[in-house]
Amino acid sequence: MDKRVIYNNADGQLAILVPAPDCGLTIEEIALKDVPYGLPFKIVDLADLPADRTQRNAWTVDDKDLTDGVGADYGVGSDNPFVMPESAL
Repeated sequence: MDKRVIYNNADGQLAILVPAPDCGLTIEEIALKDVPYGLPFKIVDLADLPADRTQRNAWTVDDKDLTDGVGADYGVGSDNPFVMPESAL
């Protein structure tokens, strides 16, 4: 998958979710499930991230640019546990 999910974690540092290959979820489902509850996120192309990772701790994104959604309430203790969608196979 050539998509990544980016968001600012609770400490304000940029986090990048890398989907597992063939996990059976869409990138949107992954974002809703794995971005912490209430935090905004953006789905980006891998090519849009800097290739040089040596300064990765300095990468930033403004919250106003995280416009694709907000982490859903699927966490530990949630009344809304994530349910894996049925396979289309």
